[in-house]
Amino acid sequence: MKPARKRAPFALPDIAIRRDSDGTVHLRSRTPPAPHPETIIDHLDRWASRTPDRTLVAERQGDGWRAVSFAEAARASRGIATALIARGIGAVMALSENSVDQALLMLGAFRAGVPFCPVSPAYSLLSRDFVKLKQIVAIVRPGLVLAEGLEPFERARAGVDFGGAEIVGDVSALAETEPGDLPTVSGDDVAKILFTSGSTGTPKGVINTHRMLASNQAALGQVWPFLAERPPVMLDWLPWSHTFGGNQNLGLAISHGGTLYIDDGRPTAERIARTVENLALVRPTLHFNVPRGLDMLLPYLEADDGLRDRFFESLEFVFYAGATLPLSLWRRVEALGLAATGELPVLTTCYGTTETAPMALAAHLVLEETGVVGVPVPGVEAKLVPTGDKLQIALRGPNITPGYAGRDDLTAEAFDADGYFLSGDAVRLADPVDPNAGIVFDGRIAEDFKLSTGTWVSVGALRVAVIANCGAAVSDVVIAGHDRDAVGVLVFAKPGATVATIREGLARHNAANPASSTRIARALVMDEPPNVDAGEITDKGYLNQRRILERRSDRVWHLFAVPPARDVIVL
Repeated sequence: MKPARKRAPFALPDIAIRRDSDGTVHLRSRTPPAPHPETIIDHLDRWASRTPDRTLVAERQGDGWRAVSFAEAARASRGIATALIARGIGAVMALSENSVDQALLMLGAFRAGVPFCPVSPAYSLLSRDFVKLKQIVAIVRPGLVLAEGLEPFERARAGVDFGGAEIVGDVSALAETEPGDLPTVSGDDVAKILFTSGSTGTPKGVINTHRMLASNQAALGQVWPFLAERPPVMLDWLPWSHTFGGNQNLGLAISHGGTLYIDDGRPTAERIARTVENLALVRPTLHFNVPRGLDMLLPYLEADDGLRDRFFESLEFVFYAGATLPLSLWRRVEALGLAATGELPVLTTCYGTTETAPMALAAHLVLEETGVVGVPVPGVEAKLVPTGDKLQIALRGPNITPGYAGRDDLTAEAFDADGYFLSGDAVRLADPVDPNAGIVFDGRIAEDFKLSTGTWVSVGALRVAVIANCGAAVSDVVIAGHDRDAVGVLVFAKPGATVATIREGLARHNAANPASSTRIARALVMDEPPNVDAGEITDKGYLNQRRILERRSDRVWHLFAVPPARDVIVL
């Protein structure tokens, strides 16, 4: 008998579908969007009044936590807002990792109506040339910059012209400012500028308005109705310089009266132990992660029954995003949850981009395995447009960006004539007849390519399959083969992996995937890890397939050279 699954705490979807004669598919939720305030600052003030002593955000301090309550955050944000207005600040930037101070500065900027720009710490701390940071500073032109502790950012401060901006190591002096008169902030005002890199690695500043953030949280409340009864508790490492961590997860705590414990660990060999240490201190009700993060965490849960049981004790669901979760990881999460609670856990996901703030689709339906990324949430219209032999998803709604800071050309290219944002992502219906069955992610249109035979290669699906079959030998792969006779892969191997184990995994993959568009003919193990400065990887661990192929074109030629070199794995 199949084990029982934990009851999914979702509002069931009710999706309307319409088809055009040209093959375009229109999808929308029949549930009307819920009313919401102009800005999530209204939520902060509401919870500061109702639950003043509840912790909003906390960070590790010694053996415990430095915690800030809703009431303390509301008071501090008023002081910071007053200080920003008195200084005539036009934009605020943060260079540091997630922290209580950064949260307070963001809330103060929101209250003052001043755009807030959190920048990936890698651009300041890991970069050698600071090219991306210089480009971002030139676009944002901040009047105040948070560089916590100051000393770690000395190289960046010396190497980048911040245009006379005030650079502070903490926000204590700003927060202690006596609050004064503050402006009325509207939904159309800019809340954030979030930077995302295209295939060339050049940062694009995505404008996020207050309406985008507020409407997103309202939609979350509709598809996850339990939030009204049970405020979320999260331990979260996802960087606030990205929309997943900074908009969805931090915004979730602010808007729904929850608590976010900042995880100062990371899904890396050096820092995953810190995440495990932090998990022993918190009982989360929601767990958000990316597939690589789950891959790093699961061995600890599998090795420690007490940690496993504590992790699943209060958990509503495990949420993954950013990339497709390999089925092998899905089954391991299920096995852990079943052992801990006697029920299969709920796994879920959403689909969105930086331009959608981020949630556009949510999988508020029972998923039995990976693949489906959701259905349109209330207020969002999805249009699936034939593009080549695939369907590109285009989106319209209150959560969609008005454009890119300082780049009218990119803004014009990003929207169609009806105002839909063109995502560049391919999708398909899980069930051609039933739209409530969900939408399946089908890869990036710009990443897919044809072999010399004219056969299309679906990069996203193939990447997931290769990683799943190679198991512990491979951390990620890049799919190559444009206009060639067969598919090859550039391999980023896990520590301890050997050519023999990689070869075995690829052979296992080929046995199950013999078609020319899915079979791997050659592989080459990379001796250089993905390069942050070159735009090959984000600080969430996602590989930019197209950028890696461009930057490592010599390695691609080497991969397909005839006769093959000795270091090329030929299958």
